[in-house]
Amino acid sequence: MEDEIIKDGKYRYIENGDGTPMIILHGLMGGLSNFHGVTDYFPKRGYKVLIPELPIYDMPVLKTNVKNFAKFLEDFIEFKGLSDVILLGNSLGGHIGLLHTKMFPEMVKALVITGSSGLYESAMGDGYPKRGDYEFIKKKAEDVFYDPKVATKEIVDEVYATVNDRMKLVKTLAIAKSAIRHNMSKDLPKMNTPTCIIWGKNDTVTPPNVAEEFHQLLPDSDLFWIEKCGHAPMMEHPEEFNVILEAWLHKREF
Repeated sequence: MEDEIIKDGKYRYIENGDGTPMIILHGLMGGLSNFHGVTDYFPKRGYKVLIPELPIYDMPVLKTNVKNFAKFLEDFIEFKGLSDVILLGNSLGGHIGLLHTKMFPEMVKALVITGSSGLYESAMGDGYPKRGDYEFIKKKAEDVFYDPKVATKEIVDEVYATVNDRMKLVKTLAIAKSAIRHNMSKDLPKMNTPTCIIWGKNDTVTPPNVAEEFHQLLPDSDLFWIEKCGHAPMMEHPEEFNVILEAWLHKREF
């Protein structure tokens, strides 16, 4: 199903369902459509699912950093009049969710992270994309997943267009540097928000030891693995991802 993007003030977002608010935070190269599995599943189970489009390429370069994305998220939550939200973030989105939870703990009742940056320095990928080299970009996109077929032509084309847009590339590099600066290893032990960590066993971008470190440092966390799965479990194994998450929410009475 194609979700309709709502334009309201300075925000663009998808919204489905009624009930407990669950806000999904996409990653650096991730579009809103990556989360169909979640946006189709949870609204039928008493959750209002929202996916705001993060202003990854819309802020001035000097303001393009994880902290300003976390503030943008807080503004969005206030704009929508929400409270006690569940944040679900993949990759950079997980990092934004973690930092937002640190800055505004009273707003977040639960956090879900998957393939999250925030601890591991090359979480944005190690080699910076060679502009103009489609095959290189295709290989990089395929490496994100356990099954390279998940990297459809549409996904590869989107990444290719991004790295060949000079301004977008500059901002991508600014975000990568900001993610390294905002390492959260010292913050995590003070964060008591219940956290569900769902990780691909074959994630090469943020390897399994990163998930174990998150689990060790966060005082109230549960860690779940998905086999034969790379950096984006909700895209590669949406059914399994949803079952794990729903069981965790149920157990925690969220």
